[in-house]
Amino acid sequence: MRWLLLIVLAGLSLAARAELWGYVDGQGVAHLASRPLDGNYALLMGQAEAGQGRVPGKQDGSLHLLTWLEIAPEVKAVQPFLREAAARHGVDTELLKAVIAVESGYRHDAVSPRGALGLMQLTPEAGLRYAATGERQRLLDPRTNVQAGARMLADLIKRFGRIDAALAAWNAGEGAVRRAGGQMPAIEETQAHVHLVLELYWALLQRSLPAQAQHLQIHSSKP
Repeated sequence: MRWLLLIVLAGLSLAARAELWGYVDGQGVAHLASRPLDGNYALLMGQAEAGQGRVPGKQDGSLHLLTWLEIAPEVKAVQPFLREAAARHGVDTELLKAVIAVESGYRHDAVSPRGALGLMQLTPEAGLRYAATGERQRLLDPRTNVQAGARMLADLIKRFGRIDAALAAWNAGEGAVRRAGGQMPAIEETQAHVHLVLELYWALLQRSLPAQAQHLQIHSSKP
């Protein structure tokens, strides 16, 4: 799985990598977005455009987010489900953690305006396809949601052979990726979503890998 991420990152230009903005509110809920939606948002990852730098005196937001992902009660509560799903379906725990952070901010009862449900924001159609029989109506249950989401993500990665394409299919639908020749479709919202997940996934991997593995260099295959 991790070598697939290296291939994906090697193929992404630095200019295309998205910014990740966010903050944790007074109730301990993480809010993440590809741009600052109001004055609460701080730059967590990426390089801000001119005029969008951090407020002087504020600390590096990425450290706050990664620390929050280690200590927040709602994150710790679902860790056993993440480990179980990762082992069963062959998807990195860090990837599942990144998807959930971007999709729902770890709100297990989240329901989107489009009807996507739970931690990994699964549609009822995805539940019918990937949830176990008898659990298809329980997508707001954290364990059920994570298991179905991990199974879906593993299936998309196997189908398209690339993490970025799988995440694009997750966001925009498999048809959009197929029409793009199995590559990232030219949909700005989808591209931003995929880059957010990959940025956070990579940051989580860097924390989990041994120290000597944090100095990996990604080389382009171009001469």
